[in-house]
Amino acid sequence: MIGMNIWDIVKAAGIPALLLGVIITTWVQIRAVKRGVQALLRDRLIQGYKYYRNQGWADEDDRANLENVYIQYHALGANGVMDNLRQKFLDLPLGPQIPAPQTQAAGQPAGSAPATTSIDWGGIKG
Repeated sequence: MIGMNIWDIVKAAGIPALLLGVIITTWVQIRAVKRGVQALLRDRLIQGYKYYRNQGWADEDDRANLENVYIQYHALGANGVMDNLRQKFLDLPLGPQIPAPQTQAAGQPAGSAPATTSIDWGGIKG
């Protein structure tokens, strides 16, 4: 270390230590965010299951939504804790699908096309 001044020593030892500190801090924060997201997804899965279990059924959209939450939860490195709950959810009866509303003009026979009407747009032409 002959010919090195104090700044050279700080650069040689301090900068790598500083970079290592930044890397470790970032890794700890990323791990905390991952665990937080995983906890929120787990809570959402549990709450969703309880809601649909009490309702007694889940429709296709409900199933797709909770299945997507489960896939994201599992992608974060889940350890299989929610597999049983997922299966219980999928075992719920498939609920009623709400059909699209059918509008029928008064006096019009069922199954015929609705009558066309003009709409007053308040003077706006389109």
